[in-house]
Amino acid sequence: VQRYAQATPIDRHAIVPDYHTGDIIITMVAAFRVGKDQDSAIRALTHLPENYKLCLVGDGERRNIIEALIGELGLQQRVMLLGIRSDVPDILSASDVVVLASHWEGLSLSSVEGMASGKPFIGSDQLATAIAELISHPDYYQKVATACAKAALRYDIATTATRYSNLYHLAKEAQTTV
Repeated sequence: VQRYAQATPIDRHAIVPDYHTGDIIITMVAAFRVGKDQDSAIRALTHLPENYKLCLVGDGERRNIIEALIGELGLQQRVMLLGIRSDVPDILSASDVVVLASHWEGLSLSSVEGMASGKPFIGSDQLATAIAELISHPDYYQKVATACAKAALRYDIATTATRYSNLYHLAKEAQTTV
């Protein structure tokens, strides 16, 4: 969690080549496979102003389908396919909003990473509406970003390790008293 919370933002031009001040960067990190729904994130752009850009981090079997949809909707200048990256914390830190659209999902690592980035994280059927609401209301934006960062701390590796250790010691004590 700390790696994402303390990341240094990547230069926005490195992920959105024609970046202009005032552009809103939305990022989704997920493999391009059937369970994920990059399509909804892409379609959400058609309901948002031109200065909203989408960065898709990942790759996989659905890449050709995703590229075709981007072309069909004429969004080649607004959707960036970043591929598989090792600098995800820095990309999320440079983003304005982190989203995850999927057809089914448990609590994914991408969700926790997105929440830990200190940016609002959205997993919703109404992506365009939720994104526009965040951007147009700075107080709400900050409230959601803070709540996401706080929620991510519950899944920090140190916290999880401590919980497992405590559980192990309780189980061991129970065995010795039996």
